[in-house]
This record gives sequence, structure tokens and C-alpha cells, in this order.
Amino acid sequence: MPNKAIGTILKGVGGLYAVRLTASPLHPTGTLLSCRARGSFRHEHTSPLPGDTVTVLCPDEPISRDIPKKKKQGETSGYVIDEIHPRRNALIRPPVANLSYLFITMAAAAPEPILTTIDKLIAIAEFNRIEPVIVITKNELHSAYAGELSALYTRCGFTCFSVSAVSGEGISLLDGWIKEHLPGKIAAFAGASGIGKSTLMNRLFPHLSLSTSEISRKIERGRHTTRQVELFPLSEGEDCGYIADTPGFSMLDFERFDFFEKDDLPETMREFVPYIGGCRYTKCSHTKEDGCAILQAVREGIIPPSRHASYLALYEVLKNKKKWN
Repeated sequence: MPNKAIGTILKGVGGLYAVRLTASPLHPTGTLLSCRARGSFRHEHTSPLPGDTVTVLCPDEPISRDIPKKKKQGETSGYVIDEIHPRRNALIRPPVANLSYLFITMAAAAPEPILTTIDKLIAIAEFNRIEPVIVITKNELHSAYAGELSALYTRCGFTCFSVSAVSGEGISLLDGWIKEHLPGKIAAFAGASGIGKSTLMNRLFPHLSLSTSEISRKIERGRHTTRQVELFPLSEGEDCGYIADTPGFSMLDFERFDFFEKDDLPETMREFVPYIGGCRYTKCSHTKEDGCAILQAVREGIIPPSRHASYLALYEVLKNKKKWN
């Protein structure tokens, strides 16, 4: 009878999943396995994701601490993911499970950030009870705007870092925060293509050696140097904590991907929350109504206008969203 082990999925490629064991009666913590998923997951309309805690059925023979070499065509792995443990959360894009923190990364320039896209990703994180951490890269290119962005999101209640992977400014502060908060947790870096995400991660985690590419001068966008989500252990041991690099994105499609509904939107804007329930009308949409407490907070400069503009843009998309099967 196969032995059972517990592990964390680091990545999945071509139907095989790299699993790092955290508990096994026969194998040491940190052992890496190449596993296939049991076929019944397809009938259950689910699939394993990086970050999932899983039960693996293992053959009785000893194994090494390294992922087995690529098998010949037609040959399958002897290790099978038999169970996906209950998830804390799961994202579609980036596809990763059980996140505690999402480092939402934007560049101060080249490319200039699209704040609606940033706020959309923040809203998705908030809805999934993932703590957003705002990271502004390339502050050496436009230090004044980097400061404005940091002040804006700090005012909204987020932890913010303004950094330069070139000069090193802000790197030690971010590194210290990571070492304090990430043990035993899973975190991901996500952001648009070309904003220096992989370069920043190489500065923070030199052993990762992530690939990077230059920005296209014509469209000011980078190539997608990260091809799939991959988790990297931050240290040895069962509660090491993991950091994930994720494919870059240039947009998020609320209409196609069923993130949440229109009625959920106000509470994903954390600076709106103190004013929810204080409007004149019970079913206030916070878009144009008289007596809206949130609109009054915008007029008074308490809520940044850019955040309310993002709310309006997301509200229109969610209002017209069709149900997808």
C-alpha cells in the first residue's frame, strides 16, 4: 500500500506538479517530488494550483531530495496527488492558492502605471482576504510620482514600499518586512509586464536567478519573462514560507472571470468601509446619489479621487457582467 505524505505544490507544468514535502513518515522535510494528479479531479471540476497543500500517495521505494529527471515519453510519475486540502483562497489570475499576502507591484515610470488595473487587483485581493502590499518600483526614474503613489495608497490604509532595484533604495526596508511577516505564509508578486518585478525579486532573493527582459521602447511593455506561477521556499523547514513569481499581466477581465459581484465591490475598497451604511439611501450605489457618504468623503479629500474613479469603472463592468457557466 502506498505511503501518504503532505506537501505544498510549487508549480505545475504539462500535467506534472512539483511538490515539496512538509510531513512524511519516510522522507525528510523539503523532499521534492514530481507528481501527477488523480484523474477524478477533472470530474470534480477542480485542479491543483501552486500553493495548494496536498496529500501525495508515494511508492514504498526510497527517493532522493530532488525532483526526478524528466521521464521518457509515455512514462508516468509514481507519485500521485490524491487530495487537495481545503483552501484559504484561490485566484484565477495569477493562478495560485492559499495566499496570505499579494505584493501588488507597479513602476513609477516606463511603463507608467494604470491605476484602475492596480485597484482592480487590490479589490480581488481584498475580496479573497489576501492582504495587499503595494510596491512601487523604478523610483529612480520618477521619484516625485513614486512618492505621490506611495502617499496615495498609504492614505488608503495599505503598507507601501517605494524601491529601486538599481540604486537599492528601499530594498532593505522591504526585505526586513518580508523576513518578519512571511515565515509560514505564502505570498506572491504580481504586476504588469515590464515593471521590474523579476529584477526586484532577484535583488530580494538572489538565489532565485529569475529571468528578465528589456522593455519594448515602442509600446513600453516588457516581454512575459515568467511563464507560469512558481513558489520558492524562503528557507528550510516545515514552516519556511514561500514566495511566488507570477506571469505578468496587462489587464484583468472581470466579465470573463467570475471574481465577485457588483454588491461585493464597495467592501473591497477599504477606505470606503467606514462610510458604508452612512448614506441617505439604503441601496446607494455610491456613484452619483445625493446624500452618499462616500461621495462626500471624496469631495472632502478623504478618499482619493483616483480610487473612486476606479470604483466607478469596476462598478460599470460588474453591473453589466453576465453569468458564465
